[in-house]
Amino acid sequence: MEPPTRGDTGGGTSEAGARKRRPWCDCAACSGKLSHATDAGRLLLFRTLASEPEPGPQHCPGDGFSLTTEERKRKETGSMSLFNTVRNTIVPVHKEGYPFVAAFFVASLILGWIFKPLFWIGMIFTLWCAYFFRDPERVTPQDDDLVISPADGKVSAIQMVTPPAELNLGSEPMLRISVFMNVFNCHVNRAPMRGRIVSINYRSGSFVNAELDKASEDNERNGLVIETRHGQIGVVQIAGLVARRILCWANPNEPLDAGERFGLIRFGSRLDVFLPAGAAPRVSLGQVAIAGETVIAEFASAKGPVISRRS
Repeated sequence: MEPPTRGDTGGGTSEAGARKRRPWCDCAACSGKLSHATDAGRLLLFRTLASEPEPGPQHCPGDGFSLTTEERKRKETGSMSLFNTVRNTIVPVHKEGYPFVAAFFVASLILGWIFKPLFWIGMIFTLWCAYFFRDPERVTPQDDDLVISPADGKVSAIQMVTPPAELNLGSEPMLRISVFMNVFNCHVNRAPMRGRIVSINYRSGSFVNAELDKASEDNERNGLVIETRHGQIGVVQIAGLVARRILCWANPNEPLDAGERFGLIRFGSRLDVFLPAGAAPRVSLGQVAIAGETVIAEFASAKGPVISRRS
C-alpha cells in the first residue's frame, strides 16, 4: 500500500484536507469538474479540466491572477496614463543648450573629484541649465488679427515710442510691448504674427539690465521686420545683463507662422514688439506672458485696452 500522502489521517482523507492539497479549487471560474474514485479504501479527489474553458477569468478569483478583460484594460490604461504624465512633464531641451548642459555636467564631475559635495552643487547648476534651455510645445491661436507674445516673461512696458532706426519702420511712434525674460524663463523666441520676414538687422551694443527702458537703445540687439496682413511689425531681440549671445535662425524672405520658433537668447534678456496703428494692447504691465500662447495685442477691434486688477 502506498504511504499516505501529506495531510492524510489514518486510512482516509477528509474533503478539507483534499482541498488544501489541490492546486486549484472546484469553483465555476476554474471551469473544472470533480471526479470521485476510490483506491484501496481511500477517497481521491482530482480535477478534470473541461474540454473548452468557459468565458470569464482564466484562474480562480482568489489566486491573484484572475483579471477580466475589462480589468486588464483598466490596468493597462492606468499604466499608460502614468507614463504619459511623466513624459509630458519632462520638457525637451533645445539643441542649442546641449553643449552648455554637457559642460556643466563635466564641470560637476571635476569639482566632485576635487571635493565631493561640490559635485552635487554642480549638478544643481546642470539641472538649472537644462531647465533654462527647455523648449516646450505651445498651442498658438491662428488668427491674423491677434498678436501673440514672442517670449515667456513679464510685460515690462506698454507705450508709444519711435522704433529703432535700423528697422526702417519710419519716425512715427508705434505701440511697443516689451516682455522681460529672467534666468528662469524659457528663452526660445516665437513669431508674434503670421507673415514674411522683410529684413533682419543686427546691432552691437552694451549689456545693461534688459528690464531698463534704455536697453532698447543701448544694448546689443537683433531686429526682425515682418510683413503681415496689418502692415509691417518689428520684433527686436535685446541682450541683457547676463546674456551674451543672441541666436536667430530665420532668414529674410522666409514665411513665418504665428508661434513659430525663430530664435533664442542665452541667459536673461528682453523682446520688444513694435505694432502699427490699429493695434490695441491685450495685456497689462506686470502680467506674465507665455510665448506662443498669450495674446498681447489685437487688430481690427473696437474694444479699448484691457483693464486689469491686481490681487
